[in-house]
Amino acid sequence: MRAAIIIFGAAVRPDGSASPTLRRRVEAAARFGARLADPLYIPTGAQGRFGPAESHVMSELLQSLGVPAGSIVEEPTGTDTLSSALASAALLRRLGHAGPVLAATSRFHLPRCLLLLRVMGMPARPVPIGGSAGAEGWRRRWYWRLREVPAIPYDAGLALWHRLRGR
Repeated sequence: MRAAIIIFGAAVRPDGSASPTLRRRVEAAARFGARLADPLYIPTGAQGRFGPAESHVMSELLQSLGVPAGSIVEEPTGTDTLSSALASAALLRRLGHAGPVLAATSRFHLPRCLLLLRVMGMPARPVPIGGSAGAEGWRRRWYWRLREVPAIPYDAGLALWHRLRGR
């Protein structure tokens, strides 16, 4: 069965290029996907403050890393983690996807992404990130980790509400 790798978005730089965080997520997905037989890549993320949609920037980066354009389906509507998870799950259902679902994102963000996809009925597993955690200092890393504490139950509750309503 064909695996689907959902890549959660991050900021795009003012010049339209991928931020270091976005680049790490895409590179991890491409590295992991290279070990699979014909994976489907789903970069998700709408247009933010700068440049084109995050999904488009990721799609171009995937192609520059050797991923065929036909193996990429952009999901350009997700404006945050919850809407990206909801839209990606809906996209996979529309495509009739029955294979494994994998989530590619930053370490601090992975528990929330996996939980949201699972609440939406997608038995998601993580894409190993590997490499360095980035150039941020320890304070910045803890800021992002602690930010997830209230976001996880809040988004999980909203995802469950959406699922119960049949969306």
